[in-house]
Amino acid sequence: MASPIDPKLFGVSFSIKQCRNFGIDPQKTLDWLIKDAGFRRFRLMSYWDEHEKEQGRYKFGELDWQIKKIARAGGVISLCLGVRQPRWPENHWPDWAWELPKEQRDQALLDFIQTVVMRYKDEPAIVSYQLENEVLLKTFGERIDIDRQRLAKEFRLVKKLDPKRKIAMSVSDQWGIPWRRPIPDVVGFSYYQTIYRHGYKSAHHYLWLHRLRKWLIWLLRHRRVFVHELQLEPWGPTAIWKMPPKEQDKSMTPEQIKKNIRLTRKLRAWPIDLWGGEWWYWRLHKQHDPTIWQAVDQALDSAQAKHESGDV
Repeated sequence: MASPIDPKLFGVSFSIKQCRNFGIDPQKTLDWLIKDAGFRRFRLMSYWDEHEKEQGRYKFGELDWQIKKIARAGGVISLCLGVRQPRWPENHWPDWAWELPKEQRDQALLDFIQTVVMRYKDEPAIVSYQLENEVLLKTFGERIDIDRQRLAKEFRLVKKLDPKRKIAMSVSDQWGIPWRRPIPDVVGFSYYQTIYRHGYKSAHHYLWLHRLRKWLIWLLRHRRVFVHELQLEPWGPTAIWKMPPKEQDKSMTPEQIKKNIRLTRKLRAWPIDLWGGEWWYWRLHKQHDPTIWQAVDQALDSAQAKHESGDV
């Protein structure tokens, strides 16, 4: 069993949908992330189309076991709420809900959020919520339905149901400052270096720019910043599981993994939630390539050691 990774510094996202995409067992993958990788902080998803496939009929078994595993290990959880949550198609509408008139669809979403919060609000392992994910992003995903007024209703509802937990939000993809309401308790940054849009491109991340954005958010809104999604998996012309290793390496290599963690650490926006845990497991256990996880492991060990010594 690996030494625990400090949850105040690093966490990892976990998606049963991504596990299915890779053809890996979700329970074994989560066990590995806890026991072998050592993570104690997780961002979990409450996918609407998983838990309410038929209107009014809820099945939370998949999410229940994830929470129980992490809680038994002494871990903490940031639980995603809403319809826009990590992993494709980004907007996880059940078919029945998407076909409703908008007013009814919006109310059905609020009802689902209330059901999730009421089910898990007494679970001590859940330390925060992330409400929607990159909620104002218009250029990525399917079934996009951006509605700031509905978002404000979602925010007020969660605050009313569970006023003690903080709500994190990410306003767009990698940029933006929360100016209009709702104003989250914590602001999430995503941090990508290489993206694919009609070819591989740099995301033009500059440390000084993110530090400026962080400073402005504190100056204007007195809100703390953290990194809710640090790219540590490939982004290419097709799904990762369809790309050969050479194609994956065009956007993510062991060297790039170490660089991304090193650069993001200098932002001093803790915790940093890593993106790609399912890919690391797949490369290690299905592709028999240990180099990816070794790079993550080494970079995290180095980052934690430097943090402990006060070296930023």
